[in-house]
Amino acid sequence: MVVDTLGNLLAVVVHAANIHDTKAGIMPAKQACKRYPSIERFCADAGYRGTFTFDASQTLGRGVDISEKIKPHEWEKLPWRWIVERTLAWFNHSRRLSKDYEILTASAEAVSMISHAHTLLNRL
Repeated sequence: MVVDTLGNLLAVVVHAANIHDTKAGIMPAKQACKRYPSIERFCADAGYRGTFTFDASQTLGRGVDISEKIKPHEWEKLPWRWIVERTLAWFNHSRRLSKDYEILTASAEAVSMISHAHTLLNRL
């Protein structure tokens, strides 16, 4: 999933569970860059440090800002990381996304987009 700095969903890819997220992260990034060529950089957490960073620079020619891990016994706001977490939290309000009801990945992606559109309409 790729979201902008306001938490708007730009691209989502649902894939099989046997593909690790760090390797599959380039798929929604490619979709987002194709739809929105003005994207300059991506933000990701520390789990995407290796493969995704390399793929984004080699394939898309864009850099990746990695959020550092939180130090034990310290609390600090990590820049931009909360936006993705908030977007994922809104998916929990969608009944169709609460369980794996969808058989096809394409229909799961469509339901994700519909759920996010519903969230945006509620913000009006």
